[in-house]
Amino acid sequence: MSMSTPSYQRRSKDQLAARVAQDIHEGASVNLGIGMPTLVANHIPADREVLLHSENGILGMGPAPATGHEDYDLINAGKQPVTLLPGGAYFHHADSFGMMRGGHLDICVLGAFQVSAQGDLANWHTGEADAIPAVGGAMDLAIGAKQTWVMMDLLTKQGVSKVVAQCTYPLTGKRCVKRIYSDLATLACTAHGLVLIDMVDGLNHAELERLLQLPIAKTSLSK
Repeated sequence: MSMSTPSYQRRSKDQLAARVAQDIHEGASVNLGIGMPTLVANHIPADREVLLHSENGILGMGPAPATGHEDYDLINAGKQPVTLLPGGAYFHHADSFGMMRGGHLDICVLGAFQVSAQGDLANWHTGEADAIPAVGGAMDLAIGAKQTWVMMDLLTKQGVSKVVAQCTYPLTGKRCVKRIYSDLATLACTAHGLVLIDMVDGLNHAELERLLQLPIAKTSLSK
């Protein structure tokens, strides 16, 4: 029996990063987590003032440097070379965590293994015996930022939804995630469950609910 070809096209990593960047407001201070979230720096509009933070001690981070212009003394928390915008600064790790824990970040963008419909976050350990836990500053960011957004593929490589009724992996934070930005849809996490913000062309509401195995409320919100 042959499988039918989906009628929708997934967002590429750069398209997803651009979708996240679209919702970051003027003047926001934003932490970009390790992995996919770092790509968001390359899609902030040039005319929008956004202060990008990296937990290793950078504020005012710019996009990735052009090939051949990397400075490996200037890196983000994922050890990738970055640029520093005019007025930017780098400082002690302890000061950086003071910003994170003190509620000074408007938004943090993190990856995740699982997110519950109510916004519980699991992103530091799968619980597998041979997995290497990597909590880093995720707990501080998830609770310290005014808004926590997750950026991830909606499904695992095995086709299982990463958005779940209840997380089965160890939690990073409870009810901290406000939005999920994925390759197929953008969702809001609320006390009453998931709310649809947008989805890729060709994907319909019923199919999205089938993929997640969860109910998703419809909304007319554009962001």
